[in-house]
Amino acid sequence: MSEKSSKKHIALQHPERFINRELSWLAFNERVLEEAGNKRNPLLERVHFLSISATNLDEFTMVRVAGLMDHIRLGSTHVSDDGLSPKQQVERINERTRIIVDQQQKIWAKLRSELADNGVHIVTPKTLAAPEIKWLETYFMENIFPVLTPIAIDPAHPFPFLPNLGIAQLFLFAREGKKKEQIAIIPFPQKLPRFIAMPQAKGKKKNAGIRYVQLEDIIELNWKNLFPHSEKRSSTLLRIVRDSDLDIEEEAEDLVRYFERAVKRRRRGRVIRIKVAYPTPPDLLQFITTQLQIESDDVLSTQGMIGLSNLAEIWEIDRPDLKYPPYNVRFPERIKDYGGDCFAAIEAKDIVVHHPFESFDVVVQFLRQAALDKDVVSIKQTLYRTSQDSPIVQALIAAAEAGKSVTAVVELKARFDEEANIKWARDLERAGAQVVFGFVHLKTHSKVSLVTRRIEGKLRSYVHFGTGNYHPATAKIYTDLSFFTSDPLLCRDVAQLFNFLTGYSPPSALAKLTLAPRDMRDKLLALINAEIAHAKAGKPAAIWAKMNALVDPVIIDALYHASQQKVKIDLIIRGICCLRPGVPGLSENIRVKSIVGRFLEHSRIFCFSDGTGLPSANAKVYLSSADWMPRNFDWRVEVMVPLENPTVHAQVMSQIMVADIKDEKNSWFLQPDGSYRRVPATEKSFSAHEYFMHNPSLSGRGKALKKTKTHFKDLYKLRKR
Repeated sequence: MSEKSSKKHIALQHPERFINRELSWLAFNERVLEEAGNKRNPLLERVHFLSISATNLDEFTMVRVAGLMDHIRLGSTHVSDDGLSPKQQVERINERTRIIVDQQQKIWAKLRSELADNGVHIVTPKTLAAPEIKWLETYFMENIFPVLTPIAIDPAHPFPFLPNLGIAQLFLFAREGKKKEQIAIIPFPQKLPRFIAMPQAKGKKKNAGIRYVQLEDIIELNWKNLFPHSEKRSSTLLRIVRDSDLDIEEEAEDLVRYFERAVKRRRRGRVIRIKVAYPTPPDLLQFITTQLQIESDDVLSTQGMIGLSNLAEIWEIDRPDLKYPPYNVRFPERIKDYGGDCFAAIEAKDIVVHHPFESFDVVVQFLRQAALDKDVVSIKQTLYRTSQDSPIVQALIAAAEAGKSVTAVVELKARFDEEANIKWARDLERAGAQVVFGFVHLKTHSKVSLVTRRIEGKLRSYVHFGTGNYHPATAKIYTDLSFFTSDPLLCRDVAQLFNFLTGYSPPSALAKLTLAPRDMRDKLLALINAEIAHAKAGKPAAIWAKMNALVDPVIIDALYHASQQKVKIDLIIRGICCLRPGVPGLSENIRVKSIVGRFLEHSRIFCFSDGTGLPSANAKVYLSSADWMPRNFDWRVEVMVPLENPTVHAQVMSQIMVADIKDEKNSWFLQPDGSYRRVPATEKSFSAHEYFMHNPSLSGRGKALKKTKTHFKDLYKLRKR
């Protein structure tokens, strides 16, 4: 959509009112890639952003592109909400992807030069002295040669299986005294490091830095040890991406065994895309496409490093001077005030904790205390993603072994975490916990923990709601919220939620909680329509929402209608946004921004002014595990919880949302044509991430916000920029 056409009136029924979902995701990954070139970020963090952008693109290809290619293969005529066929979408994705890949390589070339200036050298054998070449040859024979399997391709040796994201080197050579050429392939073992550190050269100063040689360069150097008595004619490097989505069969009798088999099948999924080193000789390229049965349009020829996701190895080196400075993560003061007793603190008043600025250890402590507390009768827990050495699971195992009733709803369909979740399910079952896998065709995506204690003959419950996963590692880099409460009505609602998950019994009535796929979309539509009614009555009306993605066409059309009725709408959407803001007559009252910075924005917060236009005590505020997407509303079990305690209400709306709306340093604004414009910023510009790091405690942020003169009234000044 051109800038000119974005200014025209778009009818509420026209497909052009939507931005394509896949292209919007690619725009998000471009914003991540921009951080790799942003010199305000430390050098190794920029390398990390580049690695993340490459990993993101891999996962997008294995799932989203693979799905579209399946539609093409099956002859599907289904079009997207914005009116594109699967073939048109793949064509536009391929065009955009080539641009992104080229940009990644340009950024890597610059970063490689800057790394060298800072003592981190990525060198090639051509630049090394003879003694160093000798060291590489010895290293190869001792540490690489024993695990390589060179395979000559002929009728007796067919093209070998290459796993998803596998890298291999191909050689075209001829045996001594023979004219006939031979092709051989060397798959890279996945356990080998991609970057090998060279020893410090004699005579060099200790601070001369460290040098790395890439694995493929070492293999190329030692190719004669692999193919003796041969003459090399040409070589190339290739990397493949396979279809990695899983098909779920409703008739599966044993879901765990089914997923164990499905994960194994995924490793052999259909090849979707190949990257080859530039220049690859035409004969080798033809050989590759024929053997892997892939079209030439799905081959990317890359001038630079193949497999940039492996740059995570460089990011992990011990150079704190080239990384973000550390900051103090605080444990919530409220829990400290009660001597570390989570239950006493929650009974006194609802608590909200802002991760990663406030420690995720409070969630771990909540469950560990439950495991040790003699008064605890039962623990019920959803598990979507967690860490390999999960303290959450260990606490549940300890509770089960202590004789407490433990129910764990483990989601096997958490993409790319299926194997880890199967392992935890088996460990929990061995400890005596009741493990349930939810529904076959619904993902249990809600993040809820329910602890029940018997006190003086009566039962009392405590609930933790999370906007993110029970994953201590990602909780250090994802911005999420934890909400603790002992509200009897919410606790009863959660008990009904678990009955639904374990017994398939839909709740007859919920007092406060909103549940998907039951009624979350309807509830949000009612809240949007209430703001429309206020606007029609001449009252100020506003909506502020923060989420990862906005895709649902029904919700988007409702927001368009609200904008047409003069409701002021501010959306903070990190990733995909299919809504087109700022279009005259359609969405001129909607502003969309994306925050991309040191931390991954992950929390979901929905605020509705209830006819005040400002964040008054009457405004409605909700936390959720759900983005506004069809999959969340229709195909996942999600919850949306209201924040009614005045302190918690104010902390989330008047502190977190204000700071995120005020942010300039990490912000991009979505334009009517679907592009994003970065907010011009300086070192003095306001950064929500820096602000939260310096003011980690929610209880201590009120005064700090006043010092920055940040208020929701500033919103309307910002709109005029």
